[in-house]
Amino acid sequence: MAEHKMALLDALRKGDEPDGDVLAQGVRWLLHELMEAEVSAQIGAGHYEHTSERTTHRDGYRARPWDTRLGTLDLAIPKLRSGSYFPSWLEPRRRAEQALVAVITEAYVQGVSTRKVEALVQSLAGHRRHQQE
Repeated sequence: MAEHKMALLDALRKGDEPDGDVLAQGVRWLLHELMEAEVSAQIGAGHYEHTSERTTHRDGYRARPWDTRLGTLDLAIPKLRSGSYFPSWLEPRRRAEQALVAVITEAYVQGVSTRKVEALVQSLAGHRRHQQE
């Protein structure tokens, strides 16, 4: 999607966007490019490319929200006329950090101490919870 790339470049040039917005736009653009490369490999042809290896054609996009630490990113997942495509890096019907919650829940059920669970969360999440004074 050229519009994602242009929006990202414009935001970087202006420098007036909040950091999260530019980062989210960059991640969205990167993921779009990754999906386009995967689809091209799967169907045997790039956009508007005619090859004898082509197995099907593209058929637009479908929207899918993806919850991340940057917030919810609206992804445009390519559709195919025959067959299907789902990004290899995206788990079907799962939130981005659902696995983390499952690990924490399992640790609690198994009787791991609160301190150890908190240390686990901090190491997996990559940040510390601020102490109130």
